[in-house]
Order: sequence, then structure tokens, then C-alpha cells
Amino acid sequence: MQPSSPMEASDANEARRNFHDQAGYCRELGSPFTAELCDLLGSRLDHSSRFGRRVLNWPGHARADALALRAAGAFNALARSGQVPALQEVYPPKQGDREALWHALARTIVSHDAFLHDYLDSAPQTNEVRRSSALLGGGLTIAREFGLPLSLLEIGASAGLNLGFEHYRYELGTAAYGQAGSGVVICSEWRGSAPELTTPLAVVTRRACDLNPLDAASDRDRQRVLSYIWPDQSARVETTEAAFDFAAGMPWRVEQGDAATWVEARLAEPTEAGLTRVLMHSIMWQYMPEATKERITGAMRKAGEAASLERPLAWLRMEADGRKEGAAVTLTTWPTGTDREIARADFHGRWVAWS
Repeated sequence: MQPSSPMEASDANEARRNFHDQAGYCRELGSPFTAELCDLLGSRLDHSSRFGRRVLNWPGHARADALALRAAGAFNALARSGQVPALQEVYPPKQGDREALWHALARTIVSHDAFLHDYLDSAPQTNEVRRSSALLGGGLTIAREFGLPLSLLEIGASAGLNLGFEHYRYELGTAAYGQAGSGVVICSEWRGSAPELTTPLAVVTRRACDLNPLDAASDRDRQRVLSYIWPDQSARVETTEAAFDFAAGMPWRVEQGDAATWVEARLAEPTEAGLTRVLMHSIMWQYMPEATKERITGAMRKAGEAASLERPLAWLRMEADGRKEGAAVTLTTWPTGTDREIARADFHGRWVAWS
């Protein structure tokens, strides 16, 4: 395989740019291996395979569709399967040089072209568990403000691994939260004026939806999520495995549905007094159409107009906002309609800086 000529189509150039941009993000987020893989694919992938042609002729927007992460996930799925020795020789924890990695990738493209091609069908669903650190702080803030148990609604929930965030154990630098015996331990540095960890926090109901829901009890779905976790970040893999074990034993499952339709239906349902209804989501807003965002925003505002101190409403989200330093953790609460940024958080939950 050789680099394409400089005369190739603009959509191929966009695809290559996405791989190189993603390599930069991976380096910033502590995955030099995935950065190298993305750089190699961006530079050397050509049209000689179905996989290569699909990537370089990608019909959508490569960045919005997370094309590079789809491709990286496809190779990682094969490496994790144990059925591709060429990849196992160069994938973490083993170490190889740049040319050895490319040789393994090129051989795999030839031998598993159809698998790699088809794996691009679905957008990545990482269900990053350490984002629960930001959601925990938001939940504590809401509980302290209203003094009521929570009724959770989550959209873009994937396998629902963050839906039981208050059950996990958190190591937060100089502080800790949760039961010491929890199977899920999340290490996240909390900075600034952190929420009060002694605030009573109870969740009495929880529901979630996703356009492509995953079942925490399904090994196939588990392996799909794990394929999108960068292989040189073993702690992320271990934490996600533990969260799957926990969630598989819980009674809740993620429902299939369009986020706007689902939110409108849930908010139309009556709520009993003495509960704070909370809509939450993390790193999914950017992937939704504008019309869907507008419907959800409108539904929340309408429900907010009917909220009271006996039936308050909160909107907790951790989403990218274009600023370089992490994602914004934003909270809107009704009946007042107060909207504020309560923190900024690392995209993988390594730290949360509270306002």
C-alpha cells in the first residue's frame, strides 16, 4: 500500500485530515499508540481494499461521524479477538516500532477487509465510565439544592454504565466517595470548590434511552464498547469491564428510541411530589441533529414552566463547547430556570475542575 497521489478527491483529503486530527487528540488524552495508528492510516491508507475505499470515499462528515475512531475500533476488535496474530504482535502491552505497526495493519486490511469495512457501519459507543465523576458532582449539587431524591433520565446512554453512578467508589485525590468494597473504582482528580461529599444522595428511579442501545448483559455489546477504548489505556479497560459486571446485575436496561421523542414522552408523564426529575447526558449532544436538540430544549423549558419546589426539574450535561480545556459541566434547574456552568471536566474524566 502506498500513499495516494495529491490529485485525490477532496472527501479523501477530509478523511485523512480527520485521522491526523484524531491522532493529536489521542496524544493529548494519553494514548500514543492510537495516535500512531491514526497517523499511519491517515498517511498510508489507499483505495486497494474495500475498507480503504470506504474510508477515503466517506459520504458523510468524517469528523462528525468519528471516522477515525470507527476505524481504530475495528482494528482493536480484531486485536482483542485473539484471532489475528499479526496485530497481537504489535498491540499493547507489546511494543513495536512504527513500521512494524504499519506492516501489521496492512496485512490485516488484506486478510480481514470485509470485517473492517463492515465495522465502520456504527458510530463509536465508548460509554466512558470515568465521566461518572462529573455526573456524581452534579447529582450532589442537585441533591444539596433541593434536598430531595432524584429521578434520573439519561439520553445517549449506550449500555447505561453511568446510570448507576452513585453506587461506584470514587478516589478523588485527597477525598473519596462511596463504598470501599465497590467493584467499580473511579480515580478522578477533583479541583476547586468541590461539591459537598456528605450531601445525602438517593436515586429512586432511573430510565435511559439510546438510538442504538447496548445490553450490559450481552458479551457482544460489551466487546463492542471495549473495542473503542484505546488499548494502551488498560485502566480504562479495567474500569469499563467492572462497570459492565455491575450494570449486568442491575434491573435497568437502556431503551431504544429517538432522544427528542423519548424526552418529550418522559416529561409528559406525571411526577410525584418530593422528587427532583433530572435529565442528564455526557458527550453525545454534538452528534445529534439541530432539530433534535431544539425539541429537547423546548421540552425541558416547557416542563420547567410547570416545575415547583415540590417537583423540581434539573438538566445536567457534560458536553463539548468548543473550548480547549475539557468539556463544560452545565446545570439548569427549575422552577427558577437558573443556568450555570458548575465545572469543566476532562473528556475521559481524569479530572474535574469545579467552579
